Amino acid sequence: ALEWFGELGFEVVFGPDIAPEGEYTEREDYSDIILAERLKDALGRINPKMPSSAIEDAYRQISIPQSPSLLMNNKAFQKMITDGIDVSVKQADASYRTEKVYVFDYEKPLNNELMVANQFTIVEHGVEKRPDLIVFVNGIPLVVVELKSAIDENVDISDAYNQLQTYKSVIPSLFTYNAFMVTSDGINARAGTLTSDEDRFMAWRTIDGDGTAPVSIPQLEVLIKGMFQRDRFLDIIKHFILFQTDGKDTFKILAGYHQYHAVNKAVDSTERATH
Repeated sequence: ALEWFGELGFEVVFGPDIAPEGEYTEREDYSDIILAERLKDALGRINPKMPSSAIEDAYRQISIPQSPSLLMNNKAFQKMITDGIDVSVKQADASYRTEKVYVFDYEKPLNNELMVANQFTIVEHGVEKRPDLIVFVNGIPLVVVELKSAIDENVDISDAYNQLQTYKSVIPSLFTYNAFMVTSDGINARAGTLTSDEDRFMAWRTIDGDGTAPVSIPQLEVLIKGMFQRDRFLDIIKHFILFQTDGKDTFKILAGYHQYHAVNKAVDSTERATH
């Protein structure tokens, strides 16, 4: 899996290397979920005209959740990455105006820093967990990947799903920023959201959208190369995740591969027609 991410241009990092006592530490404490310097550098790079006070304000809004509800914090963060973050900026006449700081650069995908870490230890309320893979964009953990061995007859993809549910309950801060989650047992691979039941975790069956991938290619490879290609990954994050409510409960929904590619083909044909 790490090799496949590497082929897509992700920086591959060994979690212990950037741990608090690691050789290239990027975390002050094992409870730190965000890689602070990476995020601050990215905010400054993506918003070069913003004063440092505005960048600090945006960083604070990202790093300090406002609700006791994990799902509401996740929804608020989704709004930040789609709409930008409102900050107050002092003008030349000493007045203040609300402006936007953007977390990701959707116009220039290469301006974002993509990273995947394995063995990234998290300690929260005295509980220590180590998810298999965590995908970061600009220092923010957006995707958690849980993998089970294909050669262990005692575990399957349901165990990977159940492990993610455990993580949600004991290290919930990791999921404040979660876009979606991935499970695999070495044969099957699925993606779903914070609120997805196991049967709503769905396979991603195409790499380029031009046809279903042959069964000879592992499902996990298809999912990684189909969802995490840089432009496509950012597009999914911004345009293909939504929250809905039935009046009582709130649900987070991730588009399936067929919905994603159907929309993009319709957009492409419309653009060709207008030209």
